[in-house]
Amino acid sequence: MPSVELNKPVPDFEAPATGDQIIRLDDLKGRNVIIYFYPKDNTPGCTTEGQDFRDRMQAFEELDTEIIGVSRDGLKAHENFRKKHEFPFHLISDKDETLCKLFDVIKLKKLYGKEYMGIDRSTFLIDKEGVLKAEWRGVKVKGHADEVLEAVKAL
Repeated sequence: MPSVELNKPVPDFEAPATGDQIIRLDDLKGRNVIIYFYPKDNTPGCTTEGQDFRDRMQAFEELDTEIIGVSRDGLKAHENFRKKHEFPFHLISDKDETLCKLFDVIKLKKLYGKEYMGIDRSTFLIDKEGVLKAEWRGVKVKGHADEVLEAVKAL
């Protein structure tokens, strides 16, 4: 499966999400969609990033924008993470890395001198027609949600 490209339609996908949902991209046409990939539930950066999107949810909703978080954690971990931090958006469990591969976010990472393949924190903005309009790779959490909100306003 080829990966996504700027200014091209994002291929439809379906994936299991919190709230016993199956999220299909085609079902979201007519709304802007923010998909953000993060390494792991309940880790400091990932928690802050989710909280930053949560705290700006009303502004995103006023711009007709759906937010979806994605990691390789299972649905049970996602449900707990979502409930604990009161995230008003759904989290997709991508255990088989289908979406990670589609968006090309799996990268070689280093932690304490060990190398491993993990999710490179990345965010994608898809417009109401399903076209990829912006991407942020290697995201630094601080200020990121504001930057994404400004990009949605600019659509």
